[in-house]
Amino acid sequence: MPKSATIPGGRLIEIEAAAALARLRNFRAAATEVGLSPTAFSRTIGLLENRLGVQLFSRTTRSVAVTASGERFLALAQPALRNLHIAMTGAADERERPYGTLRLTCALGAARHILEPILLAFLTHHPDMSIDLVTDARLADIVAAEFDAGFRIGDVVPRDMMKIAVGPPLRYAVVATPAVVRAHGLPREPKDLLGAPCVRFRLASGAIYVWEFIRAGERRTVDVRGVLTLDDAGLAYQAALAGAGYAYLARLNVEDDIAAGRLTSVLEEWLPEEPGLCLYYPRARHPSAGLRALMAFVAGAGEGRV
Repeated sequence: MPKSATIPGGRLIEIEAAAALARLRNFRAAATEVGLSPTAFSRTIGLLENRLGVQLFSRTTRSVAVTASGERFLALAQPALRNLHIAMTGAADERERPYGTLRLTCALGAARHILEPILLAFLTHHPDMSIDLVTDARLADIVAAEFDAGFRIGDVVPRDMMKIAVGPPLRYAVVATPAVVRAHGLPREPKDLLGAPCVRFRLASGAIYVWEFIRAGERRTVDVRGVLTLDDAGLAYQAALAGAGYAYLARLNVEDDIAAGRLTSVLEEWLPEEPGLCLYYPRARHPSAGLRALMAFVAGAGEGRV
């Protein structure tokens, strides 16, 4: 077991291990995160439970759950760990060059657009930095989940976060193959989509997305019909290309297909424009040198880079 700071009646590594297991709910993943072998990690959790005299986790062969005692313990321990992390990061910030790992969250579709022009380019400019990117369609609580920052569409970023625009405003498109348009007719108004096959989209919340339209201040919504419902924009794009029906997608993902004639864009005068992708981070937390470097890099990237 690696050397670790001591605390009354225990060692800091035990607290770090418990916090990681509570977040990841997987012994192997949590062991990797804190830098222990699975055997040493399991022994560390056992030592902590024995030291406290309570069971923090209930385990089966398939799952790990936090007990009520574990919830109470971690509610007090995790803020202390976060403060320690902030203190250590602040000390490391005294280096002249940004150093360390940035833990970031982002939706998979957005990650594909920022990976090369933003993240890989940033790492080239800052060779002492590393990035741990976690893709998840759900909007994570970046403080509770211990992320340094995240990338999301601007209008879904929580209001208590600071944000920096990464690219231009986001435009949408309703597209289908030319064969689908010929078979079902060119829609003139949003309601015309009710008579055509559509690829429906399930949000991370579980709700089915109702397609939104606006023209000259007039807003309309259409709960489209279709035999296919998906929860990934990449799959919806594939389905549209395969002729499954109309799909409601970010225009930047289908621009090349429209230009090449593989997809036909319809109802263009009805499609809304929304705030584009943003880098966001906690307002109340002093950003590390690494995060400040990423913020500066994103701010200087310019519109249209991603």
